[in-house]
Amino acid sequence: MKIALLSILMIAPILWHNPSKAQIRPDQEAVASSQLLTGADQTTRYLPYLKGKRIGMVVNPSSLIAGKTSVDSLNTLGVNIVKIFGPEHGFRGNASNGAHVDDSTDPKTGIPVVSLYGKSGKPAAKDLTEIDLMIYDLQDVGARYYTYLATLHRVMEACGENNKELLILDRPNPNGYMVDGPVLDMKLKSGIGFHPVPIAHGMTVAEYAQMINGQGWMAGGIKCKLKIIPMTGYDHEMPYSPPVYPSPNLNTQQSILLYPSICLFEGTIISQGRGTDYPFTVLGNPDLNGKYTFAFTPRSIPGMSESPLFINQECYGLDLRNYDTKKLIRSKRINLSWLLDLYKAYPYKERFFDFRQSKQMGNFDKLAGTTALKEQIIAGKTEKEIRASWEPGLSEFKKMRKQYLLYP
Repeated sequence: MKIALLSILMIAPILWHNPSKAQIRPDQEAVASSQLLTGADQTTRYLPYLKGKRIGMVVNPSSLIAGKTSVDSLNTLGVNIVKIFGPEHGFRGNASNGAHVDDSTDPKTGIPVVSLYGKSGKPAAKDLTEIDLMIYDLQDVGARYYTYLATLHRVMEACGENNKELLILDRPNPNGYMVDGPVLDMKLKSGIGFHPVPIAHGMTVAEYAQMINGQGWMAGGIKCKLKIIPMTGYDHEMPYSPPVYPSPNLNTQQSILLYPSICLFEGTIISQGRGTDYPFTVLGNPDLNGKYTFAFTPRSIPGMSESPLFINQECYGLDLRNYDTKKLIRSKRINLSWLLDLYKAYPYKERFFDFRQSKQMGNFDKLAGTTALKEQIIAGKTEKEIRASWEPGLSEFKKMRKQYLLYP
């Protein structure tokens, strides 16, 4: 395996803890093998390695040990945490999607918090001076547009440049069964598409980090010294519902499983339900009145979406809250039919992909990772024709991916 300085131990889990937002899932809803242990859960495997070191942690509310934030847990155990690094939504998870997050001090522990989703997405050299070891423990959802992949890259790059080791506490990918979509054209690289991978990459964070290293994707081909605490009892086909939801707008298991398919709509004039209690499980637009009977009305929700698309306007479209996600799992494909159908139904075709209509909307080409998908939809191409255009890139990625997998 083309990984420089890779040392693999074995270990344990983390979560997203924000009691005020009721992010922790009821125990009866969690779905995972009783044999599964995430990297963070296996504290006896890595606590000795932390002894005597000054620790930096890349964490958020999904980072828990025994029901407490990993920072609080390790701090109680005497680990010397000198700095916390928070991704999008912040360390304690109280920032909305895309909101600027400033540096701060954690009021509970007094530990300095450096924002990785503010003026700089990458730890500065000065931020790493007093750190001997960085720990990365974030719950990913397996989609290229999830910003934590860019965070992982930037943290690895900063560690590589400053000769700091990175310890990754691995955890399951809820969409680990799926590898699908067009491979990103690097001309469209952005924070929602950082590497030449398909929309659904089917890898855990630790596997993905090995791929970043092995493929030489960091600036100047630099490598990051990695130490990985892999999970036990995990495989990529395993159904997994995170005990704590990974971000404010992925607040149900249904939204997590639909996310690889539905996030493409962020580059269109169609609302994905931001500003409701069930984002990423509904799709709609006010102009679809008469085309669909289901309706929802986005509103301002602090900590989730303060200024959602079509705020206080009734949107008509699709209710996917009860969609049988086993269809996605069986097919191992993102669902393109919703995108094709809503484009056909929308009366003002010239507006459909105009992301400039709202500050909440993204660039469709950057989300898709290619300019071709938008052109194909406008041209009336079939799903079969669209999927054919993803080759040979998709098959080549699958072949490359295999060399970095840690699990069946």
